[in-house]
Amino acid sequence: MSKLPPHYQFVDLSDYGRKPARQIALALQGTSVTPVQVTSWFILSGVLAIICMLMQYNIAAAVFLILKSVLDAADGELSRVKNQPSYVGRYYDSIADIILNFLFLITLWHITGDSLWHVALAFIGIQLQGTLYNYYYVILRNSVEGDTTSRVFEDHAPVAMKGESQRSVNLFYRIYNILYIVFDKTIYFLDKNAMHSKPFPRWFMALLSTFGLGFQLLLMAAFLAVGLDHYIIPFFIAYSGLIMVFVAIRRWML
Repeated sequence: MSKLPPHYQFVDLSDYGRKPARQIALALQGTSVTPVQVTSWFILSGVLAIICMLMQYNIAAAVFLILKSVLDAADGELSRVKNQPSYVGRYYDSIADIILNFLFLITLWHITGDSLWHVALAFIGIQLQGTLYNYYYVILRNSVEGDTTSRVFEDHAPVAMKGESQRSVNLFYRIYNILYIVFDKTIYFLDKNAMHSKPFPRWFMALLSTFGLGFQLLLMAAFLAVGLDHYIIPFFIAYSGLIMVFVAIRRWML
């Protein structure tokens, strides 16, 4: 884990794809492939997972979900090894994630016949889980002089980096903000004072990492692989109850 100093590194259960992602990035380092192109690859992997779900090829769908998670890490790794940081790439990645999450759940609704209200609750829950994890993780990184590429508050478009246009950054930021602002503000409202906390302990961040997108996709893949696709939506609705548990631990114990 390169985003934190060694003393603060924790077991990130959502980051299981980091090692293969690093190998992919190193293999592509001397090529013309860009991080944004790798992001497009993970979108393709997500679409293939959806097609496999619709065709009831659940094992194949599970494989493509895991591949999507690996490629989701590989675009950032390639950006680092090529020294090509990009706000457009970062927002493109996040926009793709939230749209694919919605499409995964809509696909499961189509397959299982579950209620659209349940789909909405599961989607909101998944996004709030991921937002809480990212909120605390970015606060931790900023407080211990770790990676500062991500910002705690995405309240304005950043200044474009070398090689990208400010117009493109502004456009992608606006799309990102429309899609994420409700979730960001909700989590901030639940724990406004998190930024003033001492650095979060490793055990807390390790447990919280089960809210990360990689772990969410791993759980979806596991349910699909064992034929329990009907339980994915109810599971994520119930699992979202832990959001308040983590917030309570942070506010009253840490």
